[in-house]
Amino acid sequence: MNIIHVIVLAIIEGLTEFLPVSSTGHMVIASSLMGISKDEFVKLFEIVIQLGAILAVVVLYFKRFFKSLDFYYKLVVGVIPAVILGVLLKKYIDALLESPLVVAVAFVVGGVILLFVDEWFNKPTVTEEKNISYLTAFKIGCFQCLAMVPGVSRSAASIVGGMSQKLSRTAAAEFSFFLAVPTMFGATVKDLWDFHKHSTLSADVMHQDMKYLLIGSVIAFIVALMAIRTFITFLEQKGFKVFGWYRIFAGIVIIILYFTGNALHNM
Repeated sequence: MNIIHVIVLAIIEGLTEFLPVSSTGHMVIASSLMGISKDEFVKLFEIVIQLGAILAVVVLYFKRFFKSLDFYYKLVVGVIPAVILGVLLKKYIDALLESPLVVAVAFVVGGVILLFVDEWFNKPTVTEEKNISYLTAFKIGCFQCLAMVPGVSRSAASIVGGMSQKLSRTAAAEFSFFLAVPTMFGATVKDLWDFHKHSTLSADVMHQDMKYLLIGSVIAFIVALMAIRTFITFLEQKGFKVFGWYRIFAGIVIIILYFTGNALHNM
């Protein structure tokens, strides 16, 4: 992995983290196309820079994070399913991160769902976070767990989960953003600790790796700042169909490349 790889992956992360298209899936495919081998650091990098992008939420919605303790209680309740399943299924999740084919299939399936989600859930009754119940927060957290399969999209899973619980598109998107903060913070801390505990790298290599993590996180943060507001505005006006068609097209292209002997197959 070199500095060009770091910059490209960080830009992809910042652009796609809050779109219902799967940032992890895009990074898996981009890594494969750039010939980046899937070692433990690359897997760590793809998790850590997601936290960099997620921190853009804290900046843009700063006041919401100091509104009430009830806000934090809901986030805790919502993150419980991911914590439990993340611990139980970590080795299986890591294995899935190495498969472009899994990403492609998840792209297509998720894309088909996004084509119809606006019609399925078109009578929202909850338009603000303060009206989300603890049970609803927990259910959205369960939907979020679907994103442990790369290509599903954490944003898509939790937004669709929110809309299925009568949240408006905007309310569901914003709660999805908020829920991402503790989810990705926990995943990042755990992966950093595991990497440090098991690493046999020299001090020089470790220093280089930490520099890449910092650069990638900063770039993802800056790009995400610009992407969030644009996505919310687009979502309010246009809905999900364009993302659905994009996912289906991208998934089909990846499947074709995979089965025609492209480098994706040799990842």
